[in-house]
Amino acid sequence: MERIAAILAVFVLLMNGRHVEHRLERSVMPIVIMATPIPLDSSDPARVMLGPLRYLGGWSLSSTHPAFGGISSMRVNGSGELDALSDTGERFIFRAGSGAMKARLMPLPVFRRELGEPKWKWDSESMTADPATGKLWVGFELIQRICRYSSDFARIEGCASPRAMRDWPTTTGMESLQRLPDGRFLGIAEAAVGPHGATDVLLFRGDPVDPATPPPAHLAYRPPEGFQPSDALWLGNGRMLVLNRRLSLSGFTALLTLVDLGRLGEGKVLTGTAVASLVPPVAHDNFEVLALGSDHGRPVLWVASDDNHYFFQRSLLLKFALPPQWARPSQPVFRSGA
Repeated sequence: MERIAAILAVFVLLMNGRHVEHRLERSVMPIVIMATPIPLDSSDPARVMLGPLRYLGGWSLSSTHPAFGGISSMRVNGSGELDALSDTGERFIFRAGSGAMKARLMPLPVFRRELGEPKWKWDSESMTADPATGKLWVGFELIQRICRYSSDFARIEGCASPRAMRDWPTTTGMESLQRLPDGRFLGIAEAAVGPHGATDVLLFRGDPVDPATPPPAHLAYRPPEGFQPSDALWLGNGRMLVLNRRLSLSGFTALLTLVDLGRLGEGKVLTGTAVASLVPPVAHDNFEVLALGSDHGRPVLWVASDDNHYFFQRSLLLKFALPPQWARPSQPVFRSGA
């Protein structure tokens, strides 16, 4: 049974379904996303609590445009819109709500010399931003690359393929990338082995794209048994929320853990405390995206799933109120995705 589950995992996670084969033109394209409301718990539509998280709403997203789907990272932009990246290098910008939502679709900018490269190279799985400058960083899994973009993705500024990432498994690389308040960057692999046999975590002392930044330190994250980290989110006050994913014969489930980072350094192993489970009858799918926002000054957590462009998976978007003490919206909000 374990072997069958492993084969199923490889099929679903490493292969993509229907998607646009060629890069879209470098322009903004209006599309419509249909958002169908869903309950948190299919067996109890009135349920609103998931551990300490309070459910504010959730939707199943779809669009007739073939590029839509594959959401793998997301942030809340300065206008309060959701700015999501797909695993084929497209951006979807929209304001969450029910029914037909107007959205903007555009490809990520790439170097001119790479315009003809195949679509699979743009497997963008993680994203983080500097709220002071607006600059953005994106982690690409299949080519083990980190790229820096100017504010609002206007242009690509540079890329790097750190040596520490080159031996990572091709399809289970950097699922999470975060910029910490002091300018350091934390990148978490999905399945690469790090110190003490846990999942590899890279700590960069500065911008990973800057050639002057020294090689990263190797830390590790130990996920709950049977799970792999699919995204992480810096909350402030030395805390990080990690989204952990598992695939079995019964489908996808997810577990959120709260991690106190403490003093970070070479060889440190991070562990977390389980705070919420996304398992049946609670809404569940291939959850691999976290984003932090605010609603009337209170911290809001967004959780999204990657449908891998398969007809039998869904693009789900869930919205939760976080306990106020977990994150302070008055502080700079640092966001990342998977």
